Amino acid sequence: MKELIVSSERQLRVAGKRITPQRQLVLRILAGASGHLDAQEIYERARGRDSRLSLATVYRTLAVLKETGVVLELHLDDEHHHYELAAKEEHSHLVCLSCGRVIEVDSTAFCNVALAVGQAHGFHVATAQVELAGYCQQCTEKDQEASRSSA
Repeated sequence: MKELIVSSERQLRVAGKRITPQRQLVLRILAGASGHLDAQEIYERARGRDSRLSLATVYRTLAVLKETGVVLELHLDDEHHHYELAAKEEHSHLVCLSCGRVIEVDSTAFCNVALAVGQAHGFHVATAQVELAGYCQQCTEKDQEASRSSA
């Protein structure tokens, strides 16, 4: 986690941006997150550490971090955006269409397929992003339970 923060701060400095306490706080929250957070979730976690922080500051901070390439903004549902550090290991996303849960998965297999498909068409794949939409185990079980009780 500390390495992610250090490399993110280095990237900010290279872009000519200052390392403010607010930026450090948002970076720590994103680095410590096990999943993807939206701005409201970042704000709520940050308020526990700095009660003076405003939601507007979180949005401005995310804009700077996104602009400098430190943070990725993900559009995993229609309602709002999620954020993650760009320096995190390569991964893909499983997105539940029912509850909106996002599960990170190793994308090695997806990348290998993307490279093979690219080669088959004489195309050099530089990057690949995979997002699979479906239903998580909890929602599937809930749906099956509801079906059994209504039958």
